[in-house]
Amino acid sequence: MLRFLKEKLFVIYWFYKISFTFAVLKKTMYAIVEIAGKQFKVEKDQKLYVHRLAEDEGKSVDFDNVMLVDNAGKVNVGTPGITGASVKAKVLQHLKGDKVIVFKKKRRKGYKVRNGHRQFLTQIQIESIKG
Repeated sequence: MLRFLKEKLFVIYWFYKISFTFAVLKKTMYAIVEIAGKQFKVEKDQKLYVHRLAEDEGKSVDFDNVMLVDNAGKVNVGTPGITGASVKAKVLQHLKGDKVIVFKKKRRKGYKVRNGHRQFLTQIQIESIKG
């Protein structure tokens, strides 16, 4: 009986130790920032697509409207933004998104209109989060 309890406690100990290790490794710094009118959750070295920015390819751009910063569990929330916080990103490329078909129809009237749209996008990579 004692051996069984000892083995069970050993398994529980290692389970908590492994889960704690993964929890510590998983906690990275992230921020919620407004880019081109939309809010994004960003982390360092993350690539994402945003609405077209005016910057040239290869240039760096700073985003100052940071709403929230989480630094390994230490959360800083702004009202509405955090003063002194910024996110630095690099513009990788400008491109157009996938085609979206807009189809309108009114039944029994012979009215059909088919239009397409491709959104202008910019791919950026987050270089650093300061805050």
